[in-house]
Amino acid sequence: MKNEAIARRGEPWDVVVLGAGAAGMFCAAQAAAKGARVLTLEHRANAGEKIRISGGGRCNFTNLRTKPENFICQNRHFVKSALARYQPQDFCALLDAHRVPYHEKAQGQLFCDRSAQDVIDVLRSEMARSGAELQLNTAIEAISSTPEGFAIQVDCDRGRQTIGSRMLVVATGGKSIPKIGATGLGYKIAEQFGLKIVETRPALVPLTFTDGTLAVMKSLAGVSVDGGVSCGKARFDDALLFTHRGLSGPAILQISSFWREGDAITVDLAPDAALFDQLRSARPEAGKRSVSAFLAQTLPRRLAEARCAELGVTGPLAACSDKVLRSIEESVRRWRLSPAGTEGYRTAEVTLGGVDTAQINSRTMEAKNTPGLYFVGEVLDATGWLGGYNFQWAWASAFAAGQDLADRLAAR
Repeated sequence: MKNEAIARRGEPWDVVVLGAGAAGMFCAAQAAAKGARVLTLEHRANAGEKIRISGGGRCNFTNLRTKPENFICQNRHFVKSALARYQPQDFCALLDAHRVPYHEKAQGQLFCDRSAQDVIDVLRSEMARSGAELQLNTAIEAISSTPEGFAIQVDCDRGRQTIGSRMLVVATGGKSIPKIGATGLGYKIAEQFGLKIVETRPALVPLTFTDGTLAVMKSLAGVSVDGGVSCGKARFDDALLFTHRGLSGPAILQISSFWREGDAITVDLAPDAALFDQLRSARPEAGKRSVSAFLAQTLPRRLAEARCAELGVTGPLAACSDKVLRSIEESVRRWRLSPAGTEGYRTAEVTLGGVDTAQINSRTMEAKNTPGLYFVGEVLDATGWLGGYNFQWAWASAFAAGQDLADRLAAR
């Protein structure tokens, strides 16, 4: 894969893919494997940057329990076709073929044993094997329709050039984590071609607080607990982490996709504890033991002390009435909080919303109003839960588009 690819080719490419992330590289490899001449353009100096930092550097590349219900999309049926045709086991088979070791961590989540670089290497290898070319350090300046397909004006190492392509795949991702190059380019391209955008917002992102609540969070920074968080009808049970800005951890990241400004969340710090019954049963034998000391058997000590301090509960458990015990249980099991916001795209793992799927063919990922224009991965309004689901959507949507691109070109 050389940066001389553009200069070398005078005739239009069969397919140009915009973006060398998970969906872009996989789509390019799929289309090229069936005979298409494919060029992938990436504005960064390296491919797969978001893959590299994912999963704590080990890339949670899929989830064995993937199902359509794990995705947020205005059209809840949209993801079904692609997910059914390319499943987690299919990507596992690809890694097996490349002898990449991986393991299941929890709840169907699969991670690389070594590092996320293994996934990047597999994708690069698949592109090279199929003949798909990659052009790095290439900024997209403008796109226009032509009688042959599309003209892409770029600024690259060799200066400003125009690339012709019969088909165009937009795999530019969302707005999350701009420090690794995320932009809203894909949305601008969609709007240019008359497609609507479902409002975008940060998702799988920590929640922030202000005033007195923030002071409580800061005092507990670093404390982690297995709990549950709900917002509206959505609830997730997993770890929570207190930070200097608010709340993070898997349960919080999950609920952030459902939270909206002005909403309250309910935090359950002890999902499996019948606290009132436990407190009342212990009361006769408690003597001078403090409530916070008893709660510390269930919660981290600092957290137990903070909940009691906020309620103003002092003195021994033996002196607490049933009403006080009920209030303690309420504060631990149903702690109601009103976030001020989120940490934004800076730390968000994905972007919620995107290209309206009502305008996209769910089997092929092609825009219904523009033949030859495809959208794959995060740029679409199809957002997975935390735990490998978004990578599986990248593989599945890219596979659907790649197969259709090659089939369309072969039929010409």
